Amino acid sequence: MSTTTDTKPAFDFKAATERLKGVAIRTPLQYNAHLSRRYHCNVYLKREDLQVVRSYKLRGAYNMMKSLPAEQLHKGLVCASAGNHAQGFAYSCKKLNVQGVVFMPVITPNQKINQTKMFGESNVVIKLVGDNYDECAAAAKEFTKENNMTFVHPFDDPRVIEGQATVGIEVLEEFSDIDYLFVPVGGGGLASGIGTYFKTYSPKTKIIGIEPEGAPSMYKAFEAKKPVTLSTIDTFVDGAAVKRTGELTYKICKEVLDDLYLVPEGKVCSTILTLYTQDAIVAEPAGALTVSALSHFGAEIKGKNVVCIVSGGNNDIDRMNEIKERALQYEGLKHYFLIRFAQRPGALKQFVNNVLGPDDDITRFEYMQKHNKETGPALVGIELKRKEDYTLLLANLKKYHFPFTELKKDDNMFGYVV
Repeated sequence: MSTTTDTKPAFDFKAATERLKGVAIRTPLQYNAHLSRRYHCNVYLKREDLQVVRSYKLRGAYNMMKSLPAEQLHKGLVCASAGNHAQGFAYSCKKLNVQGVVFMPVITPNQKINQTKMFGESNVVIKLVGDNYDECAAAAKEFTKENNMTFVHPFDDPRVIEGQATVGIEVLEEFSDIDYLFVPVGGGGLASGIGTYFKTYSPKTKIIGIEPEGAPSMYKAFEAKKPVTLSTIDTFVDGAAVKRTGELTYKICKEVLDDLYLVPEGKVCSTILTLYTQDAIVAEPAGALTVSALSHFGAEIKGKNVVCIVSGGNNDIDRMNEIKERALQYEGLKHYFLIRFAQRPGALKQFVNNVLGPDDDITRFEYMQKHNKETGPALVGIELKRKEDYTLLLANLKKYHFPFTELKKDDNMFGYVV
């Protein structure tokens, strides 16, 4: 198999399927009644969140590792990851009974470290290095070179892409009449694998790549006509947030994707909550990307057969407060203000009685009284029941002479104060 970016690799999808038998489970393709009614089409979810390591990443990691010659395999393997790839890698090390080293950033949550240890047991060693993924990956590659080991890339490797393609193979084996396929895009391994398979065996299907708005590495690569390194990214959708897409995956994605759409992180949060409350699906942010995009394509997919890849369900419960917060802000139901209250008795009472609507709720209030001052500032968080109530809230603040500054999410002050 060629691994250069000048020639497209000759994938052997049948061999990958055979390698993964008894390792990766065949995840269900489920018809979703709620989404189908909402968008007036037939929506099916490919539930990779139900995979043995709760994400599709096991497929690519194991296929790549199993493809290695025995001598190379037993010299040891290395990966860099703070999430799903690490867990798939660790599970594969245990299954193949080989030794692996997992590099993770120092800031990696204990939950992810413990999950990786659980899947790999004595077959993996975890090294916490660097403050972010890029520093961690650089250390991992240097360690690989110094110890004559093999680096298992999370996405930019032909055998990894080939393994991820088995998600698409299972989809088509179960349901062949697919008009639209929505695939999450981070580094591009999953989209490259599934896209290549679908373009060969279901060319009529439109393949839509979905990327987080705060980490548009593939989107920027398409614009520049080559992979570019982003200076900063929002890492909230951690399973799909990379600063630079792969060289090989870029080349393949530009050929197989019919469209690439960016989804705001707040929209992803709303989708996570909706999937949980309506269908008891625990999706991680990257796993909710594809469903989040359906509203944008609503008119286009009406009456069509649509498949969304739910890529993973490794959602840390400690993140739920942040998820709810981001969702409320995105939906226009949560707002923050710096309000200057007159330093006199009854000022707060007037605010509650006259400014707030009957269904508005104060969720945060921080006030410091200033001596010898006529007014004192307060940080006020307000949650609305209806988005439309926002206009009345602003009108009341002005009507009753409460000087205020609204803190917007893209303001530096928002990140500092809120």
